[in-house]
Amino acid sequence: MTTQITYSTAQLQAMDHAHYLHPFTDHKDLGAKGTRIIERAEGVYLWDSDGNKVLDGMAGLWCVNIGYGRTELADAAYKQMLELPYYNSFFQCANPPAVKLASAIAQIAPEHMNHVFFTGSGSESNDTVLRMVRRYWDLKGKPDKKTIIGRINGYHGSTVAGASLGGMSAMHEQGDLPIPGIVHIPQPYWFGEGGDMTPDEFGIWAAQQLEAKIQEVGEDKVAAFIAEPIQGAGGVIIPPDTYWPEIKRILARHEILLVIDEVICGFGRTGEWFGSQHYDLKPDLMPIAKGMTSGYLPMGGVIVGERVAQTLIEHGGEFFHGYTYSGHPVAAAVGLKNLEILRDEKIVDYVKEKAAPYLQSKIAQLAEHPLVGEVRGVGLLGAIELVSNKATRERFAEKGMAGSICRDMCVRNGLVMRAVGDTMIMSPPLIIKPAEIDELVTKAWKALDMTAEQLGVEVSPRQP
Repeated sequence: MTTQITYSTAQLQAMDHAHYLHPFTDHKDLGAKGTRIIERAEGVYLWDSDGNKVLDGMAGLWCVNIGYGRTELADAAYKQMLELPYYNSFFQCANPPAVKLASAIAQIAPEHMNHVFFTGSGSESNDTVLRMVRRYWDLKGKPDKKTIIGRINGYHGSTVAGASLGGMSAMHEQGDLPIPGIVHIPQPYWFGEGGDMTPDEFGIWAAQQLEAKIQEVGEDKVAAFIAEPIQGAGGVIIPPDTYWPEIKRILARHEILLVIDEVICGFGRTGEWFGSQHYDLKPDLMPIAKGMTSGYLPMGGVIVGERVAQTLIEHGGEFFHGYTYSGHPVAAAVGLKNLEILRDEKIVDYVKEKAAPYLQSKIAQLAEHPLVGEVRGVGLLGAIELVSNKATRERFAEKGMAGSICRDMCVRNGLVMRAVGDTMIMSPPLIIKPAEIDELVTKAWKALDMTAEQLGVEVSPRQP
């Protein structure tokens, strides 16, 4: 009989510091603080190794859409592991869960998108996008169309291709990125960069930067434009209403592909199955991940529109790209059960009709706080801009300080929200209840008060 060893928080923290290198982490700073050890979860809540209960306002990392503790997903994985734990999709082979999942995704995708290429993550999905876009134009007899236009501060993963497609300067500086053939245009971030323009004016201006870049590079060299419907990791940046209609008008005049990165917005986050549907877009490729398995197992993919898919299929010849775990049967079985739950329990409808309107109405109250310059949101996504001057949108002198303090105050009060500079962002599980939304907003207000106190900003005792 095996005796299970129980480790204290301090012991786990020591082992973590000695052996575990974390993603996107200052390891020197983490070693001084000690890691927060998350032991279990249920619904929208987490518990750490010290027994503290925390409301997960980020759904893990934008991904636990159906909430924690769904035994149906564990059962699906267990059953599939007993039947076929793994086989590859090379050698002209497939497995039933992957085939069924591809079909299920095609049924909820925009009607012109009927094929799926499976990957292991959102980053791998965007690597696939780069390869597939360039392969498409090669097959069309236009091999010079290689340049992909992305957006400054967009996020498309952290692999070499994903980080290059994204426009985050800190990532580029550490990796000598972007790689050749990728350029960027300004983001549609009115609050941070709109200046004296109205949101509508800024939306048109930001969209027209795509036209300018196409002309600068040359349409005969431009392969695709890639963008998130709503920039997630960049700070839940919601384009002005004028932005996407103008982008659509520009794309209609040019022969380039549209790639809409649905890794965060996909599978119900906006109140539609995909953010593309929220904005009435017609993408050629949609990278997906996160919510497709609710994060229970790693899996990603690219949903491929008919003009790209049929070109790949009809031309023939091998597409020299893929992964050991493309269409992994256990991950696919979990993804299939996850989609079944989203569909049968009408969770996407719940987001659109109840949860999202309620969340947006409640977080709007936070705009009254002295630290808050703007609150914005779509579906179950939200952002809170922290400022030193509400009228001018002026930030605090030390960039990111207010956000870092507020993030820590949130955790101290039993709430996970993420700080992107001085923007607090949220993305709770799609199954969050009204009472839990009330709890989230109450804890956020308290964290804002505590942040203001540390910053020396006077606040009133009012709660939302």
